[in-house]
Amino acid sequence: MNKLFQMRPRTAVVLCSAVLWGSLCGGALAAVFNPPIRMTHGVEYMSGGIGADEAELMQTVAPRWPAAFEFAVKDGKGADFVADVKVTVRDDKGHVILDHVKSAGPYFVARLEPGHYAVEAALGGQVMKQEVTVEAGTSTKTVFEWPAGTDMQSAHS
Repeated sequence: MNKLFQMRPRTAVVLCSAVLWGSLCGGALAAVFNPPIRMTHGVEYMSGGIGADEAELMQTVAPRWPAAFEFAVKDGKGADFVADVKVTVRDDKGHVILDHVKSAGPYFVARLEPGHYAVEAALGGQVMKQEVTVEAGTSTKTVFEWPAGTDMQSAHS
């Protein structure tokens, strides 16, 4: 009986080690790449959403950023998300805040100060413009949707 009592703690240690190792390995496999936060002209921004996990991450963090943008091209049934969109943001005085920043995916978020902005999004030589108002303590979402047939190949240049 003494031998049995001594084996139980060892068994528990082995089982706990196996569970811990499995958790660490499983957690590493399930980790989602977080797109880098970049800065230009003193404005932080992040872009991504390639792949389901990264898209879900970007959708989750978007409400925590003052300005969120989505990029898509219409197709016959709905819209397909696109990347490599060149984004330019100007404040209400015309000063460039973000200058031809290339998106790394269909989602783009920026820490813009409260105010009014003119946003240009260029894809395949087609530029779309929208006015965006950012209010303190909230997040604003703006969708840019190009018509079907937009030449996305030239967006990679």
